[in-house]
Amino acid sequence: MVLKLHDLVIAKAAHVMASSELPFKIPPEYEQFRDVFGEQFFTALPPHRPYDCAIPLEEGKEVPWGPIYPMTPAETAVLKEHIDSELKSGKIRPSNSPAGSPVMFVKKPDGCLRLVVDYRCLNNITIKDRYALPRQDELIEKLQHAKIFTKLDLRSGYNNVCIKEGDKWKTAFRTKYGLFESLVMPFGLTNAPAVFQCFMNNIFRDIPDIYVIVYLDDILIFSNNREEHVDHVKEVLTHLQKHNLFCNPEKCHFAVTTVTYIGLVITPDGISMEKEKVKAMMEWPTPLTVRQVQSFLGFANFYCRFIEDFSRIARPLHILMHLDHPWVWGKEQQAAFDAIKAAISKEPVLAHPNENQPYQLETDASGTAMGAVLSQRQTDGHLHPVAFMSMSFSPAELNYDTHDKELLAIVRSFEHWQIFLEGTKQPVLVLCNHKNLEGWKQPRNFNRCHAHWHLMLASYNFVIEHCSGKQSERPDALSRRADHVPSEPEPQVMLPEHLFLGYSAEMSALLITRIRDALKDDPSLQLTLEAAASMDKLPQSVASKFKDYSMKEVS
Repeated sequence: MVLKLHDLVIAKAAHVMASSELPFKIPPEYEQFRDVFGEQFFTALPPHRPYDCAIPLEEGKEVPWGPIYPMTPAETAVLKEHIDSELKSGKIRPSNSPAGSPVMFVKKPDGCLRLVVDYRCLNNITIKDRYALPRQDELIEKLQHAKIFTKLDLRSGYNNVCIKEGDKWKTAFRTKYGLFESLVMPFGLTNAPAVFQCFMNNIFRDIPDIYVIVYLDDILIFSNNREEHVDHVKEVLTHLQKHNLFCNPEKCHFAVTTVTYIGLVITPDGISMEKEKVKAMMEWPTPLTVRQVQSFLGFANFYCRFIEDFSRIARPLHILMHLDHPWVWGKEQQAAFDAIKAAISKEPVLAHPNENQPYQLETDASGTAMGAVLSQRQTDGHLHPVAFMSMSFSPAELNYDTHDKELLAIVRSFEHWQIFLEGTKQPVLVLCNHKNLEGWKQPRNFNRCHAHWHLMLASYNFVIEHCSGKQSERPDALSRRADHVPSEPEPQVMLPEHLFLGYSAEMSALLITRIRDALKDDPSLQLTLEAAASMDKLPQSVASKFKDYSMKEVS
């Protein structure tokens, strides 16, 4: 009998591991599967399979040659360490490819640096794989009567799949230490989720889907009682063992009655995703001013066509907006407010998602919060909401400029509704009222934050279109709910005192003269100085660009 290298490595690792203890305690009933949870076993490349990741390119397109981004000494050290580690493991190899994507660093939640390859240009010319990801309604249907759950998390996710022979050169990336290409599927390829889902579905294709569901690298096993649950878990672990797949023990949960899975909070009593979809609507705070009533009704009016007798229900609120009517919020107004919220949060207004219909995502960001509405057009020809979201910005996010807040609203929406929006057959239409975001997906140099967001969205199929503020009233109202209280960010010291050798509280006439003369001789300021000196003579379109400048002679 001839053993493959991969099998020899696994056998050797199993022998080494047999006498050692895992820091994670395996439930005794699964002791025979210790190797599935040992990091020592994950030391060999996965074998080539029929599900290897292909990277088909659009006809006539070539993978561009990207730049080498500058790095700090600390980043350079991490880069060298990463390359050495990946070469040693065999996940990458030196390349002479005509392609070359750039690399960059993003920060992990713990502050450490993670190296990522910027595959934006490659993704733009890759033919998209439309293999379907699991639908939320199907998952909910399977889990309806389950009482006990085990969740398994695969180690190194996408790296368990090889790049197809003949396509490895397309993954090449450039660094100051040379050109390298990936032998396993890296994070950031547009087709990675579809390829990985196909791979996992085929691994478990002979197991009845009445007790296991798989969403990418997250595996959920569910049963009606503990006795059959142990058998179900063993069957799944047997399949993982057979295919040389390994779990991350720190992220696994065995035989629990409550589990969070791809955004669903699952218990024997039910699944809370339906409540989460309308949380932003149901938690809308009671209006305290006429303006807050106007904001709420502006949101509700979009759905009035779906609510029987809407005008009668909303009349107590409309009366409050009359100039000659005093502000009185009583039982009648509260009843109308609650009735409208309840009506919007259920059918026929709230629609069940349909994977065959395109989604429309509307987002908006105010100074302190963001709002979003996910919708689909139904058989009546009208857009119906699928879910709502409203979220305050963190103290750090409050310091973002308008562009980044609007962009963050889009990123957070895709994260929140991943189960709906990842792997869609048709592009998600993203509508926002910040026109500069229309071209955000185009190749260009990004700062690290933008690059991180771009990589997070690499697996989503979407286009961004600008819409006027008038057209974005629904997400706008969600982002400006009364409970998102405006708060000024803490003042920051831009130039600490220790940076100064000395300072003067007053400016002498000599110093003022020197500054004035130096300004006149500074070529970078000539256009600004000329504009400031003749502001009243400039066309309005030009003058508006210099509105923050003025000139005054100081003697």
